[in-house]
This record gives sequence, C-alpha cells and structure tokens, in this order.
Amino acid sequence: MKAIQIQQFGSAEQLKLTELPKPELKPGEVLVRNRAAGINPIDWKTCSGGGAAPFIGDLPFIPGWEFAGTVEAVADDVTEFSAGDEVFGFINFPHRAGCFAEYVAAPVSQISHRPQELPVTEASGLGLAGLTAWQALFSKGQLKPDQQLLVLAGAGGVGHLAVQLGKWIGARVIATASAQNHDFVKSLGADIVVDYQQDSIARHVNNVDLVLDGVGGTTGIDALKCVKPRGTLITLPTVTKDEVIAAGEKLKVNVQPIRVEPNSRQLDQLAGLYADKKLRLSIAGTYPLEQVAQAFESSQTGRTKGKLVLTID
Repeated sequence: MKAIQIQQFGSAEQLKLTELPKPELKPGEVLVRNRAAGINPIDWKTCSGGGAAPFIGDLPFIPGWEFAGTVEAVADDVTEFSAGDEVFGFINFPHRAGCFAEYVAAPVSQISHRPQELPVTEASGLGLAGLTAWQALFSKGQLKPDQQLLVLAGAGGVGHLAVQLGKWIGARVIATASAQNHDFVKSLGADIVVDYQQDSIARHVNNVDLVLDGVGGTTGIDALKCVKPRGTLITLPTVTKDEVIAAGEKLKVNVQPIRVEPNSRQLDQLAGLYADKKLRLSIAGTYPLEQVAQAFESSQTGRTKGKLVLTID
C-alpha cells in the first residue's frame, strides 16, 4: 500500500510517500480500504515532535487518526461489521493509528457505519473535530438547553461543529470569528458573532455558562471574564492550558482541559445528526495523499474555515 511516513521529527519535508505492507489484523479489528483521511493540527504538531509524539513509540510513523473507507476484511472475532461495509472512525488516539495510508487496521469499538447521507470526504473529517466538540460541550461542559455558550474560533474545525451542536441542544450560542467569517458562523445558527480582531470579547459578552476555548493563551484568559461565577471554560490547546487554569482559579471559573477520546456510540450520534440535516461539516480544502505537505502548511496558518481532508484513490 501507499502511505505517508516520517523517519524523523521535523518540518513537512520529512513527510514521504512510501510503499509499505498492508497492516495485519489483530482481534477486534477490521481492515479498511481507506478513501479519505482528516487533517488536524495535532497531525503536524506530532510530526514536528510535539503533540502526541510522546505516545507513538519509535519511528518511523504513519500520521493520521481519522478516516473513511470500505471494510475489506474482518478479524475472526468480529461480528459487528462485514466486508463491503462503509465505515468511518477516529481511532487509537493519542497512540499511533496510521490513517494517512491506503489501508487502515481499525478497532471495531472506535468506528461507525457511514450512512449514505454522509459523504466520504465529510465522514473522514468528522471524527476528531466532532468528538472534541461533543465531549467538550456535553461530557465535560454538561451544556443544557437555555444556557449560554461562547465558542472561541467559531469558524474553525471544532468551533463550527460546536456552534451547531450548541444550537441543537437548545443553547444560546455566541461565537468569535474574523469579519469575513461572520456570515458563515451565523449560517450555522450562532445568535451573536463577535469580531475578535477588533475588540476584547469581554466587552460584549457576560454571564456565560460555558466557554469552548479553541484558542488558548491570552484569548482564553480574556474569555474567563465572560463566564458567570462557578461557570465552566473548556480549553483545547494543551500548550497554554496551565496558564488558563491558573487564571480561572483566581476568577472562580472552573477551567478544564480535554483530550478527545475515540467513541463509536458518539460517532453514531454525530452521523445521525448529519443524516437528519441537523449538522454539517464545512470542508476547507481537499488534497491528494502526495500533497500532504501543502495540507499541513494550510493547517498551520490557523485560518482554515472548517476541515482539511486528504483524498486517497
């Protein structure tokens, strides 16, 4: 099979298109003929030596944690899936998963059947961002109807899904975005969109029950002023989580970091919402497998509107 592999940590120049054997199945796994793989900041951070690098073991390493494709074979103990099934998943995180490849060995406990209404490209990018938004809002944030939700970076991969999930649950949703993305974020259902480039969010928003902080650092700290006493802020960036937590303690705001976890049941729920037209995934761009370096460069700008995806023939 063809796969993207790194032999050492570093820049995008380390990403090499390589011929490798197909992965061998372990009990509880299916072999998937991969058709697309989602790209996330954790991918290039890990390949540069940060991110999930401490969890992946020895190099070489095939990046990627989310995919969509067709089951080609199943392990002897697998009964939930059969050859020919269309599936998608977010697997093995933060350990190696190898989704930037033509074939993926995927645990059945971490994948879901792909409904016909969910296209392959969108399915491949739904796992990590969708589960991050779901777990931040509902598992950690305990968001309820009629509460106020503030989403920082509402046009981003996680943010634009969080806006929609917040509206689906019945919350009042406020989001930050650059001026050129205001119409896009409003189209997702946001009640108010604030231009973070022009002003401090704390000047316009207060008494929020929950903040989903997709930015971190000084932006995340500034957003603490918007939260009601004993409210919650879920911060995504790991690099700045300690300083945001410390600032939250001073303001009596409950700040929690999050590491997304694979969850097939939640994938089923996200796929169902997509099939029912209650959720949509914006694709910022697609790249063939051999152009993964260009995709990484686009992701590193931090200005993508939605998700980036690798297509695999």
